[in-house]
Amino acid sequence: MSNTDLILDPPTIRERTGDVLARTPTGLLIDGTWRDSSDGGTFPVENPATGEVIATMASATRRDSQAAMDAAAEAQESWARTSSRSRSEILRRAFDLVQDRADDLALLMTLEMGKPLPEALGEVKYGGEFLRWFSEEAVRDYGRYSEAPEGDLRMLVSRKPVGPCLLITPWNFPLAMATRKIAPAVAAGCTMVLKPARLTPLTSQYFAQIMIDAGLPAGVLNVVSSASASAVSEPILADPRLRKVSFTGSTPVGKHLMKLATDNVLRTSMELGGNGPLIVFEDADIDKAVAGAMAAKMRNMGEACTAANRLLVHESVADEFVAKLAAKMSALTVGDGTDEGTDVGPLIEARARDAVEEFVLDAVRQGATVVVGGSRIDGPGYFFQPTLLTHVPRNARVVREEIFGPVAPVVTFSTEDEAVELANSTEYGLASYVFTENISRGLRIGDRIEFGLLGLNVGVISNAAAPFGGVKQSGIGREGGAEGIAEYTTIQYIGIENPWAGPPPR
Repeated sequence: MSNTDLILDPPTIRERTGDVLARTPTGLLIDGTWRDSSDGGTFPVENPATGEVIATMASATRRDSQAAMDAAAEAQESWARTSSRSRSEILRRAFDLVQDRADDLALLMTLEMGKPLPEALGEVKYGGEFLRWFSEEAVRDYGRYSEAPEGDLRMLVSRKPVGPCLLITPWNFPLAMATRKIAPAVAAGCTMVLKPARLTPLTSQYFAQIMIDAGLPAGVLNVVSSASASAVSEPILADPRLRKVSFTGSTPVGKHLMKLATDNVLRTSMELGGNGPLIVFEDADIDKAVAGAMAAKMRNMGEACTAANRLLVHESVADEFVAKLAAKMSALTVGDGTDEGTDVGPLIEARARDAVEEFVLDAVRQGATVVVGGSRIDGPGYFFQPTLLTHVPRNARVVREEIFGPVAPVVTFSTEDEAVELANSTEYGLASYVFTENISRGLRIGDRIEFGLLGLNVGVISNAAAPFGGVKQSGIGREGGAEGIAEYTTIQYIGIENPWAGPPPR
């Protein structure tokens, strides 16, 4: 399927919208059954391109979250005993179903989150790969058997599922963030309670039904969308049967969840905020650097924790880089993600658009120059122009804080040491990007900068087979890769009497 397969004429899009929304569950998934909230409460889901309400969801209460936790705890023992091959086959069937229903998933993402349809289809492909990857990892989660150095014991080391997990996903990648957590949990033999983001629950709920259709037993995956995150998460975090929490979102919320997790000594995986530098050295291929900057900055309208938040450019190539980047950004088309030819969709909500606007105004007040864009776009919807800023002071908020929007601030440097200092001058340490034709320099910079991810001459590096995660206040733990399943397991060691200890047999 090509990206253009999803670009349909407006009447067809309207017809497909009604159809896919009608087939998307809007209730709570508890013990294998979709049900209403215990108090009948609901909350709306808006299309950020139009401001229109497109769905009304059941809103989970504390009582519902307890029921979901009960179901997960009840299913844990039998699910842990399920063979790894059976778990693998469920994930592989889910992967196939995601491919079969890619159009539905992509359209749902565009409707509730705003990203253009081709980007949404790209997320379907990316998110699906976690299902395929962990279907293969499920049967390769090896332990070891060896003799103790003293010779008196044989050591049996095995991995076991950590137990029931609380998974909390963000609004910006509603499919990929769900599959990146659910797939390794399924592979390891853990049961789950999933709390999707309030702003974008539809894609996650549609995917949960896919998991049921793929044969996932009742109670293994429970979904509790809610207007109140704390109403769902806090009772579950306080439950002694919970053994792990995995969260993707802001650093302040992550810190709060980690504090709650300490009472029950929970395993935690936290993928938090970012302030990614994109460093362009004087020996870089400028065209390649511009292409990488466009990918790293403009993907998902800049609403990504891996976004290139700051463009750090050597002073000798800054003019050329800015001119070429300005031409690319000026050519972008802003609009409804369902419209053909749209490159940049809306921001997720009015509050997000207002925050991005304040970043730009603050930079301009401090002396920054607007080269491209710089303004909000009148509604309906929550749009902001792709914006390129130069002469940005290093203490401007747009440099110090995570932007989460289509704004690219350029800061110049003169030496390698200065570039490293600028890159590391943040409490965050998730994604980073370096453009240089000197591979030794690129690897040297990788050793010196404090980030969990580095793209060397590329602007998109996320892959299901690679470990994803940050350092410093960007989080702890890793998702994806061979490391991803380990986050959902605990290690057990059994010491066995060595059959050869003592006198040798006659």
